[in-house]
Amino acid sequence: MSVIDLNLSNIKETIEKNEMVFIDFWAPWCGPCQRFGPVFEGIAAKNPDLKFAKINTDDQAELAGQFGVMSIPTLGIFKDKELIFLQPGALPEEVLEEIIQKVRDVNMDEVRAQVAADNATATVGDEES
Repeated sequence: MSVIDLNLSNIKETIEKNEMVFIDFWAPWCGPCQRFGPVFEGIAAKNPDLKFAKINTDDQAELAGQFGVMSIPTLGIFKDKELIFLQPGALPEEVLEEIIQKVRDVNMDEVRAQVAADNATATVGDEES
């Protein structure tokens, strides 16, 4: 499967229509991005059931800002429409493969239950102040 380019007009639909979306935030002038790009594209070819995308932070600065991307390359991962991973750095292929397997194994019902519990605890703590 080819890697697609994301922008403000297609990101929402891409995230909503795919169970998992892996996003490489990059720029053409970035040396580490140039080294990570072929790794990302190679992994995309090995995982045709997943959606892989790139966001050129020079062309899509507003979008990168919405995600709080401060350095590139940065890898963002959505599962079931939830951002569950956002990490800067050019990852080696083996590490990226491990991350993909861990994301596949994440039980989103458990994640949502934990977030709800954390939010309930935070709300109770706020009320006591």
